[in-house]
Amino acid sequence: MKAVFEYAVVRLVPQVEREEFINIGVILYCKKLRFSGFLWQLNDAKCEALYRDLDIDMVRAHLDSFAKICNGEQSGGKLAELDQAERFRWLTAKRSTIIQCSAVHPGLTDDPQQMLVHLFNKLVI
Repeated sequence: MKAVFEYAVVRLVPQVEREEFINIGVILYCKKLRFSGFLWQLNDAKCEALYRDLDIDMVRAHLDSFAKICNGEQSGGKLAELDQAERFRWLTAKRSTIIQCSAVHPGLTDDPQQMLVHLFNKLVI
C-alpha cells in the first residue's frame, strides 16, 4: 500500500546574497509509515568552485546537526525532541542561511528509505 510522503532538496548557499546553490541533500518525511530521513554529500570541488573561502568543516557541522534533528537524536537538542512532522516542518522552513531547502514536494511510496535513496541519486549525485 502506497503512502504519501513529502521531500525537499537541501541546498548549500555559500553566499546568500548571490542566490547560487549546490544541491547537497534530500530530506524525506512519511507520516503514515513513521519515517523521516536525510541523506547528504558535499562535493568539495564544487563547493570551492562556487565559493573559495567556504569553511567546509562548519558546513559539515551544520549538516550533522540537521541530521540529528531529522532523526530525533538526543544530541540534536530541543528541536530533536519535537515530533517527526514538527521537525520536518522546522528543517524545511524558509530561511536565509547557507543551508536552505527547496519547496516541499509530495509523492507516493511504499518504501520511504528506498525513495529517499532514489531522490538523492537523482537530485544530488
